[in-house]
Amino acid sequence: MVEVFAGRTLLNKDGDFVEPEEALRNKVVGIYFSAGWCPPCRDFTPVLCDFYTELVEEGDPPAQFEVVFVSSDKSTEDMVEYYHDMHGDWLALPWTDDYKHELLKRYNITAVPKLVIVKENGDMITDKGRKQIRDRGLACFRTWLDAAEIFQNFKG
Repeated sequence: MVEVFAGRTLLNKDGDFVEPEEALRNKVVGIYFSAGWCPPCRDFTPVLCDFYTELVEEGDPPAQFEVVFVSSDKSTEDMVEYYHDMHGDWLALPWTDDYKHELLKRYNITAVPKLVIVKENGDMITDKGRKQIRDRGLACFRTWLDAAEIFQNFKG
């Protein structure tokens, strides 16, 4: 059912390849379009880290949420540095994967940062994830989860 990244390979922070079908199954997915050269991105990424940590790493059970970073950096090296220095313990589309261009087009991304919240199948829940996290904090996750139509174990 994880159609948005079906057939692709994602990376984790350790540089290991991850199968999206397994990693994103039964989760709300935040596709994070961002770049290290972008000051608003560098401003929002720590906010997203805190949000992710509270929901996923400190949640009991962990919230059904995963972030996939899609880089607009100018090189693999720039992406890796930004990913390792500032990002949470989430996943990333490899910089060399041209699928990022399809994603930019599919979700009509004209500027970064942009956090697009999608269902497992890639249908958009909102393209205003960044604003919703800033305005509503953790409360916005419940709204996304209800819209995602997935089996829920979230108690928050």
